[in-house]
Amino acid sequence: MKHHVTVGVDGSPESRAAARWGAREAALRQVPLRLVHAVDWPDAPLVPRPGRENADRWADEALTEALEDVRLRHPRAEVTTRCLSGRPAAALAAEAADAGLLVLGSRGLGRLAGFLIGSVSLSTLVATQTPVVLVRDTGEPQEAGTAPFGEIVVGLDIHEATDRVLSFAFAEADRRGCALRAVHGWKLPAAYAYVPFSDPADERAIGLSVTQMLDDTLLPWRHKYPNVDVTHQAFMGSAGARLVMTAAGADLVVVGRHLRRSPLGAHLGPVAHAVLHHAGAPVAVIAH
Repeated sequence: MKHHVTVGVDGSPESRAAARWGAREAALRQVPLRLVHAVDWPDAPLVPRPGRENADRWADEALTEALEDVRLRHPRAEVTTRCLSGRPAAALAAEAADAGLLVLGSRGLGRLAGFLIGSVSLSTLVATQTPVVLVRDTGEPQEAGTAPFGEIVVGLDIHEATDRVLSFAFAEADRRGCALRAVHGWKLPAAYAYVPFSDPADERAIGLSVTQMLDDTLLPWRHKYPNVDVTHQAFMGSAGARLVMTAAGADLVVVGRHLRRSPLGAHLGPVAHAVLHHAGAPVAVIAH
């Protein structure tokens, strides 16, 4: 069975934007689209919560609204809906287990504050190994087939395992027929902190070495996807901040996150955190 694309919907404008993006992605992949809504019933009966009938009606309305919106734009799409019972993050993570991609909405807070990653989205993201895309509600997205796709930007740490991140990024660029830009941020070795004056020649030499390492990392993927136009950029400085700047105007930003079990709960690395909260494009987070 082909992997489908799953979208979590809750009736918000952000989830409707996620449903539209997910429908376009499902069409590109030629797989079914599944719209899901999770309903959490409280265990404590004395806690004031909406009644079951109201919650069921809200779930039906959220799913129906998203379904109608998707079918209006993709009348030939194979779309199903499902109402899940349980804690939303756990239910969505379980639902994503047999999906090729999970798509969630992300609320905007303005140009200065960035974007809000809700507790459900964050908890879902770190609870699944399925690739997760967070979509902003920044206006009507381009529909498939109406205009060329913009570039995809992928942030890499060449000192870590990058195969899952690059596999996703190259496959997305290949199916879109768009360019791929790979970026890597680097810092001077710790020993340079004790040097009063750094030699610019040393910085240039390190930069050239890092750029060559980035090129070597990309080489096998260039061979595997010869039709993808790839550029790469290594820079000295904050990887998160520069990646957000580079991603301006991109169709999709791809970042990785470490699979880890933290006793303190949900955790993201600094680069993924910066991109999720400040990049205006949809952000794909790939566990590795």
